[in-house]
Amino acid sequence: MYEWIIVGGGIQGITMATFLLKQDKTTIDKLAIIDPHSEPLANWKHCTNIISMPYLRSPSVHHLDVEPFGLQGFVKSNSHDWNTAFYGRYKRPSLQAFNEHCEHIIDDLLLHKAWIQGRVRGADRMESGWSIKLHNGRELRGKNLVLAIGISEQPSWPEWAEKLKQESDSSVYHIFDTDLPDFEQLKYPFTIIGGGITSVHLAIKLSALFPKDVTLLKRHPFRFYDFDSDPAWLGPKNQLMFRKLESYKKRREKIIDARHRGSIPRDLHVKLLHQLQQGRLHIADGQVEQAAVRNGQIMLYDDQDNMIHQTGTVLLATGFKPTLPGKEWLMPMIYKHHLQCAECGYPIVSKSLQWGPDLYVTGALAELEMGPIARNISGARQAAERIVSSL
Repeated sequence: MYEWIIVGGGIQGITMATFLLKQDKTTIDKLAIIDPHSEPLANWKHCTNIISMPYLRSPSVHHLDVEPFGLQGFVKSNSHDWNTAFYGRYKRPSLQAFNEHCEHIIDDLLLHKAWIQGRVRGADRMESGWSIKLHNGRELRGKNLVLAIGISEQPSWPEWAEKLKQESDSSVYHIFDTDLPDFEQLKYPFTIIGGGITSVHLAIKLSALFPKDVTLLKRHPFRFYDFDSDPAWLGPKNQLMFRKLESYKKRREKIIDARHRGSIPRDLHVKLLHQLQQGRLHIADGQVEQAAVRNGQIMLYDDQDNMIHQTGTVLLATGFKPTLPGKEWLMPMIYKHHLQCAECGYPIVSKSLQWGPDLYVTGALAELEMGPIARNISGARQAAERIVSSL
């Protein structure tokens, strides 16, 4: 029987494991990390690689290790070029430096020993702990259970795009689809739907690979913010106010209002404009409501049946559905064990992120307690610290 079982081996789950091990709350042989991928952070690496993100949006103190300046110390001790490892006044780390630091933590803590590849089918409370059943028939038992699952397996498809895909099996993909073909195999030209950071990274990448064959189609003017929520949410200034809200409906509204959805930092906009000025990229405005295939081309229309654009392949950079992740096995667990949820379907948890006996949540599942930073790296660190401090 394990002391701790963590469901989810992404940013949230690996941060949780790091804090448990480094603060001597467990040992590697008493820890299990369950994830459908073959290695830690696989989905993170896949998504950031697809869009070729050179630098993270978050500052250098947001990483997976316990010490705030752990990433900076790693860069110094490994003879990285400081000027390329960090960018701008917030010292945003390069993806390469960040990932190498992650690998260092994973190797140093021997996290591969705790890795169990599989998908959860169900979780049941036992007399002392939890029983986790996997789809492959395996059962794991542990004293404490941490749910560190996110919404990354719930890509958001606009209704018109779903309909087009079903009716004609056209060249329409969400950029984070697991079955996305290599770009070279797709039909030119490309049209990227979205105006946020994912779409802009993708537009910069594809316009360099396929000059003049890329259009970024957005429905709103570019929104400029350094981060995806106000930095005041990182500290007590906004967090104390948030926790005073007794209504979980109001907490949800505050989270939605606080997130700068579909926004980009200004330096990324400068890079995009450079591609535009070089003639490698087109940028268009319009909100697609309908689509059809004519003569092998995808035609995109607005709500007045006016054609906005025609293209060979549509790439959706439309984010993820914010609905409760892991519903297929979480809902039976919620009903069986009478776990509290708010009107939006998300967990109501304690200040230490406890949802039930020996049951904790991090990431998206913790956002009604953590606020808008919950899904971010900073939220992963704060969540892990809260849980570990309560033990």
